[in-house]
Amino acid sequence: MPFDRALHICFIILSIKHRSVENMKLITFRTGDTVAAGYIDGDEAVVCAEGVGAERALLNVIEGGTDALAAWSKAGKRRVPMSELCYLAPIPEPRRDVFCVGKNYHAHAAEFHSSGFDSSAKETIPSHPVIFTKATTSVCGPGAVVKGSLDPTNSVDYEGEVGVVIGKRCFQVSKADAYDHVFGYVTVNDVTSRELQKDHNQWVIGKGIDTFCPMGPWIATRDEVGDVTELELVTRINGEKRQHAKVSDLIFDIATLIHTVSRTMTLLPGDIIATGTPVGVGIGFKPPRYLGAGDVMEVEITGLGTLENTIG
Repeated sequence: MPFDRALHICFIILSIKHRSVENMKLITFRTGDTVAAGYIDGDEAVVCAEGVGAERALLNVIEGGTDALAAWSKAGKRRVPMSELCYLAPIPEPRRDVFCVGKNYHAHAAEFHSSGFDSSAKETIPSHPVIFTKATTSVCGPGAVVKGSLDPTNSVDYEGEVGVVIGKRCFQVSKADAYDHVFGYVTVNDVTSRELQKDHNQWVIGKGIDTFCPMGPWIATRDEVGDVTELELVTRINGEKRQHAKVSDLIFDIATLIHTVSRTMTLLPGDIIATGTPVGVGIGFKPPRYLGAGDVMEVEITGLGTLENTIG
């Protein structure tokens, strides 16, 4: 065996041996005609599952916890250059609707309340978290076309957000214990039809349109992220920066959100909570700056990559 080839193999073995199984970036992707799942290692994707069942592989790992992650860190054999894969949403088909939080940054709460489109409450700053959901069929991956044409009102807007992925089944979790139930984090774009959101008062129809929940490119495990409050979010539309905030600016922090939702219902492994969007959405401009066909949305979050989608 050539020396450089042997050296490369030794490097791979050592890198896997010393990898912390709790510090990983997990992905679901397409390579050629095959759907696969695995994790990122440098400029390569390590394939841990492919073919039948691969779209659910990350859900299985999340349910399996640390032991499942450890098995993946040892199981991966085939490697694919990152430049040759096509990202899918990390969880292409969530087990149930995505939980979302409205008006959860101070400046955005004021922005939305003053827009004339806030039919949800009379409060500018909510006294309790505003919770709604997006249908599982709204989820799509990086690079997917968001079907703005499905909005009959032509009022498509963007909302970059940090998504929290639940790792352990939990019910009535205290704020102090909330982070023990977090598996990791993912970038989410809560794309919205503003007119439908307004017309129907409740937000499900305006938020749950097919393809209106881009997600990805990866799930970073909790230990990989570290202090989530230090993450910074930037949203760009056609290259123009529109949103910029830190997770520490949330009105209701992640522990409060987990505590609130789990107070009356059981959260399951793989559940996703989109934590809210900061100031700078299209509805905040005078007049509103809605999105049209060909517009490019980019949501970039520290350590979570850049989620890019085009309106179709």
